Amino acid sequence: MKPNPNLSGTPLGLPLAVLRASLIAAAVTLTAFAVTKADPTPTLEPAVLVTPDDMGTGALLFKSTEGGKYLEAPRLKTDVSIAVTGPTARTVITQRFENPTDKWVEGVYVYPLPQNSAVDTLKMQVGDRFLEGEVKERVEARRIYEKAAREGFKATLIEQQRPNIFTNAVANIGPHETIVVQIEYQEAMRLDGDKFSLRVPLVVGPRYNPRPNVALVGYDVGAPIVAVSDPVSDRDAITPPVIHPKYGKINPVSLRVALKSGVALAAIESPYHPVKVDRIDPKTANVTVDGPVPADRDFVLNWTLAPNALPQATLFRETIGGDSYYLAMIVPPAGAKKTRQPREAIFVIDNSGSMAGESIRQAKAALLMALKELKPGDKFNVVRFDNTLEVLFNGAVPADDEHLGVAVRFVAGLDANGGTEIFPALQAALADSTPNDTSRLRQVIFLTDGAVGNEDQVLAEIGRSLGRSRLFTVGIGSAPNSFLMEHIASLGRGTFTHIGSETEVDARMTELFNKLESPVMTDLRVADGVKLETWPNPIPDLYEGEPVVLTAATPAQSGRVRIEGSLGKTPWSTSLDLATAVEGKGVSKLWARSKISSIEALRYRGANEGDVDAEILKVALAHHLVSRLTSLVAVDVTPSRPTGETMTSHDMPTNLPHGWNFEKVFGPEIGRPLIKASYEPMMQKLAMNEEPATATKDGDGIALPQTDAGTDLALVIGILMLASGTLLLLAFRARTARS
Repeated sequence: MKPNPNLSGTPLGLPLAVLRASLIAAAVTLTAFAVTKADPTPTLEPAVLVTPDDMGTGALLFKSTEGGKYLEAPRLKTDVSIAVTGPTARTVITQRFENPTDKWVEGVYVYPLPQNSAVDTLKMQVGDRFLEGEVKERVEARRIYEKAAREGFKATLIEQQRPNIFTNAVANIGPHETIVVQIEYQEAMRLDGDKFSLRVPLVVGPRYNPRPNVALVGYDVGAPIVAVSDPVSDRDAITPPVIHPKYGKINPVSLRVALKSGVALAAIESPYHPVKVDRIDPKTANVTVDGPVPADRDFVLNWTLAPNALPQATLFRETIGGDSYYLAMIVPPAGAKKTRQPREAIFVIDNSGSMAGESIRQAKAALLMALKELKPGDKFNVVRFDNTLEVLFNGAVPADDEHLGVAVRFVAGLDANGGTEIFPALQAALADSTPNDTSRLRQVIFLTDGAVGNEDQVLAEIGRSLGRSRLFTVGIGSAPNSFLMEHIASLGRGTFTHIGSETEVDARMTELFNKLESPVMTDLRVADGVKLETWPNPIPDLYEGEPVVLTAATPAQSGRVRIEGSLGKTPWSTSLDLATAVEGKGVSKLWARSKISSIEALRYRGANEGDVDAEILKVALAHHLVSRLTSLVAVDVTPSRPTGETMTSHDMPTNLPHGWNFEKVFGPEIGRPLIKASYEPMMQKLAMNEEPATATKDGDGIALPQTDAGTDLALVIGILMLASGTLLLLAFRARTARS
């Protein structure tokens, strides 16, 4: 028999391709596990143990060594107090960490904030004292916190994981003790037409994290050498444990807003929460959420201004030292002549598991409505994605009855399943076969909740591949990733729309259609007058109903500034008198936050990362703000945990966002808890198969389908595959040596 060349020179008679595949798989699995942060090994000793029947509400329970008994994780209560003054708001968030056990614990809570919030204040209550936090470089702040935690001091650390995701770690919460932490931030309100909106995100939705990319780059003595790039290097930091909705809601929130609009109010409404509105006068009201509510969906408050109450230009000033900081909100004139240009509309719809339930119904209704708005002469295509990708037509097709009928049937048949691979969907949508076509406006409309962790990868692709396209995002559901949605629209020279319920589809999509077909305010710039440092820079394009919002810094407190642009094909300009500015506390923070956000965006356009980081660090430290490179840390002056007492560390659980389907997100097999090896021996863990208590998972949270190998099962598989690969490699080397 003729020898098979594929078997030549391999140990155990295996084909060389199989050997290489085994070694690569072992390396990949081990590497994928290695990129997941290792938890410090906590102790789990029986303390005050409970049974599921003892719990009157949802809670995260950890298995103990006593059968049928559980250890309750720290609990959280939150109070939100907001003072709105004109177009700005100051928010104070009070978080109460409660330790229900008789052991010392550390609580780590992942929570959302508005993506443009300027976080500048941290206070921690110890007894009757409040300790003020300090902004430090992120690495230094982490070092200070960990040292304090080890030595028994009460400490808290606020870190930004994303511009809209923060973590709060609180160390050395004593037995049956409550630690109070306060966070404060400044933000600017969103104005669209005659309506201001305040959004308070209350829950971080589970994020889909694509697997690390592994490439074979060579061999060393027959062993493969792989290069690993992880699109979500901090996946653990943005993945809190999620409690199953059938066990009830946790993390109650009380919320109130003191609204001082400065102009007459026509209406005040909260579309997603019941509220009590106390009108003080035509310009002032107090709004209170009716009773504590679970942290499972964003709170939104809208207030409509009375007819003709909206000023054409609003200017606020804050003076600190020798510098004056300005916030300008300028409303361009309405009624510009509309000349509709034919469009090439590329619709992208997310049908992944996180969209199951209410979200996919909202997205499908919005897309079907958008298809009906297409006109003769338009072209279109539809892209749908989960962890797979499907482009309906080979290219953009005419918006005629035949093609629209195919698209309507395609959209109507969509269901929500699988992971959220948004990156290849973005690449497919931006692929432009006619990049020099000026006869049509190329508009890409994304309908998604944006529940992914690889934001940087997505935004960088826009910087590389946008071309002539404009990107419009429609954030779907109760807790969309607004940071990603707004930044896609900003980098893509489009706009962001949010649909939070099915009743809003018609109104929100009508607003979007008006923007898609309206003249765009372009080429905005500060033309002349007082020398200013303005942010954002450059000023983004604007759509109908959107104001020009600028922050500026200058030593001057008087003089005029001229702003110019083009409204469609018509020149537009306005002039601001700095002397007319009114006092606006917190404007300097908004200027610094806007500068940081603009500098961060340069990374997606290919700027040197070292230069970007140096400038962000400089601004954040100078203005006492939390950023990607700075954190807030507060430490008590005296230790509280007695010497010899151990401290356990627990991630604080969160709710599944309202309207999400747990099984569609996490899969039907997540019906029982997964216990980490740090709590019980590995073999005991593998042998357990009983139903859950009230928890869905201990510790690090649940990995979404098709995501990272962040569980103990991955470790077991990785060890087995690595061992197999090692044995194969040793046998191969021994055989080679004998030869």
